[in-house]
Amino acid sequence: MAARWSVCIGVALLCLLGCAEEASVAETKQGGKAMAITVTSTAFAQGKPIPKRHTGEGEDLSPALAWMGVPEGTKEIVLICDDPDAPTAEPWVHWVIYRIPPTATGLPEAVPKQEKLPDGSKQGKNSWPRLGYNGPMPPPGHGTHRYFFKVYALDALTDLEPGATKRDVLKAIDGHIVAEGELMGTYER
Repeated sequence: MAARWSVCIGVALLCLLGCAEEASVAETKQGGKAMAITVTSTAFAQGKPIPKRHTGEGEDLSPALAWMGVPEGTKEIVLICDDPDAPTAEPWVHWVIYRIPPTATGLPEAVPKQEKLPDGSKQGKNSWPRLGYNGPMPPPGHGTHRYFFKVYALDALTDLEPGATKRDVLKAIDGHIVAEGELMGTYER
């Protein structure tokens, strides 16, 4: 009798484990916790100041970014940079770039401010509203602002034309994020 119970319990545990694995995959595709991507930059470290050359007070060049941990099967990578500390109702958007090839491991410094890049990436409009990257430029005396460079790996391609807004992109990627990560830098004027 004890052997029969052991077999029943073992079968039940295997079933539960199988269901749990399916549930976690479904949660990821339905907007649950996605896998982690590590995002870094040679320009600044996590939580550290963004150099002036990458700001509106400097040369306003996008910083070089790198990422690791993009899962197999990724169809597209998206990057959004915004400032939740801006004195506006919504975070101030500094960069929207999508259709980045899944084989990309980062972006170089000074990405050109054009609709389409040679690798097929497309750039959206920021809060100015302009195409491409526009760096930190918080109001003088407003304190330290945080800038989040968020990278998303998708299981499907977005069907967006160049010039899409952050809102457009977030709507298009909803339910398709399989991994994500972020790098946060700071700036104060």
